[in-house]
Amino acid sequence: MTKAAKYLSLILASLIVLVPLVVVFFAAFKTHAEYNATGPLTPPRNWLNVDNFVTAWTEGRMLLGFWNTTVILVISLTGTIVVGTLAAYAVSRFDFPFKRLVLGSFLVAALVPGVTTQVATYQIVKSMGLVNTPGSAIVLFLGTDIISIYIFIQFMQSIPPSLDQAAMMDGASRFTVYRRIILPLMKPAIATVAIIKGIAIYNEFYIPFLYLRSPDLSVISTALFRFKGPYGAQWETIAACTMIVILPTIVAFLLLQRFIYNGITAGATK
Repeated sequence: MTKAAKYLSLILASLIVLVPLVVVFFAAFKTHAEYNATGPLTPPRNWLNVDNFVTAWTEGRMLLGFWNTTVILVISLTGTIVVGTLAAYAVSRFDFPFKRLVLGSFLVAALVPGVTTQVATYQIVKSMGLVNTPGSAIVLFLGTDIISIYIFIQFMQSIPPSLDQAAMMDGASRFTVYRRIILPLMKPAIATVAIIKGIAIYNEFYIPFLYLRSPDLSVISTALFRFKGPYGAQWETIAACTMIVILPTIVAFLLLQRFIYNGITAGATK
């Protein structure tokens, strides 16, 4: 009975995840008239109909969206990894006043709802002259979140301090120890943070929509919004655009999923 309940729960969870994807996949191959006349789980009549994908790619300016997203993603992730690993190295290896207070401040900041700080955040970004520039999204994404900090700290604690001491006895500076010893050993944690935060940045809609209003600064997430207007939405085109958007995410996850599992497990147990 327990075994049957376990498999039933797995089947239900799979259906909850897969049914919306199937609905979007079917809609991407339907014409506008067919979409309005058929049910969401009705397969398309013509699987060779790729007009929606062509419209999504050209009118949605998907190539530009991929380019802008890649630039913001690479710079933000690089900054997050550098700042996060340096912070974790300092917290893990140095004793300094108010160390616990610093860690507590990270946690308190993570608990504050983001919506309550949006007005102040917008005013700060505007005063920096970054509104309607890629720098606004990069600065906001660059902040290392508490999950990244704790993944790095937990993994750092599994690296013996004796490695640092041996390197410094040979004349290495603290930064050399960080660059030549710590960073190579933290590859699983870095890969985990890069994948988790990378997918979050890739899927983010609110920040690009609020701060990147120029059509030339559109990203992948805001490209979907081009087909939604005051007089209705082109849902079949939006479905095709959605399939284009999620394809890189699925491929990246399938190729790198072992880093996610290994990195999280190592950071949680070591």
